[in-house]
Amino acid sequence: MSAAKPARSLFTDFKVFSGTANPALTSEICDALGCPLGAAMIKRFSDGETHLQIQENVRGADVFVVQPTCTPVDRNLMELLLMIDAFKRASAERITAVLPYYGYARQDRKDQPRMPISAKLVASLLERAGASRVLALDLHAAQIQGFFDIPVDHLFALPVMIEYFQDRHNRRELIIVSPDAGGVERARAFAKRMNVPLAIIDKRRTEANVAEVMNIIGDVRGKHCLMVDDLVDTAGTLIHGVEALLEQGAKGVSACATHAVLSGPAVERISKSPLKELVVTNSIPHECHANGCKKIQTLSVAPLLARAIESIHQGGSISLLFV
Repeated sequence: MSAAKPARSLFTDFKVFSGTANPALTSEICDALGCPLGAAMIKRFSDGETHLQIQENVRGADVFVVQPTCTPVDRNLMELLLMIDAFKRASAERITAVLPYYGYARQDRKDQPRMPISAKLVASLLERAGASRVLALDLHAAQIQGFFDIPVDHLFALPVMIEYFQDRHNRRELIIVSPDAGGVERARAFAKRMNVPLAIIDKRRTEANVAEVMNIIGDVRGKHCLMVDDLVDTAGTLIHGVEALLEQGAKGVSACATHAVLSGPAVERISKSPLKELVVTNSIPHECHANGCKKIQTLSVAPLLARAIESIHQGGSISLLFV
C-alpha cells in the first residue's frame, strides 16, 4: 500500500498579515510557520480614523489576518474589518480572520429587554467585510460559531495549559474547578484529560463585572484547586472563587485562563489575593503592570495557531488540535 501524499494547497500563495493589536503574537506565528510577515501600512489620521494599505501583491493568495479584538476593542475591530475589505478588493482568493480573542463574545444573547446581540453583529460585520472563514481561540460561548454562515474553526488553549500543569501537582491532591455553571463543559474537558475530579462554583451575578459566590458543588477539602476559565477581566469572579474555595478547606488555589483581559483593578486584586498562580496565554498583549506581577505566568499559543493555519492552508484536518 502506497504512503499517503501530503495535502497540497489550492492557492498560488500563502500570506500572514497582522493588525496592530498583537504584532508580537503574529511574529511568533510567522516564525513557527517559517514565513515572512506580510507588508501592510497602518496609520491614524489626527482624528483617530484608521488609514491602511496592503503593500504587496495578494492576488489569488490564501491570506490569514491575525488580529485579536481586544482593548481598544472598537479600534481593533475596525482595523480588522478594513484589512479584510482591502484584501477582498485586492483579489485575494481566500481571507481567513484569525481571532485569538473575539471581542463582544460575552454579549451573545438577549437576556434583557432592548439589548443588542453584539457577538452576532460582529459576526455579520466580518462576513460582510469579506472574510471567507474564521479561526477563533476559546470563544466565550461555543454557540457563537452558529452566528456565522462561513466556516469557523474553534480552537482551545487547553492542550497548552494541560502540558504546563501536567507534572506540577500531585494528581491525588488536585481538583479542577469551574468558576460558574457556564464554564462546566470547559472544566470537565480539562478534568477528563488530567484524570482528576471536578467541582463547580455556584455564582450569582448581580450586574456586569460584579459577582457573588454562593456555594461550592464538590468536595475541595484538603485539595489543591485549579480554576479553569476562558478569560479574566476585572478578576472579581476569580478572587471571590479563591476565597470561597479556601473557606471550604482547600489546601491552595491556582487558576488558568486563555484570555488575560485584566482590566481595571484586576492586577492589583491578583497581587493581593491568596491565589498562588494565574496562568494565561499571549492571545492578548499584556500591559507593563501585568507583566510585573509575579503571580501571572504567560504561555504562548503561537505554535497552536501556526499548526491550525498550516492545516487550513493545505486543506488538512485540524481536529487533532481540538480538546
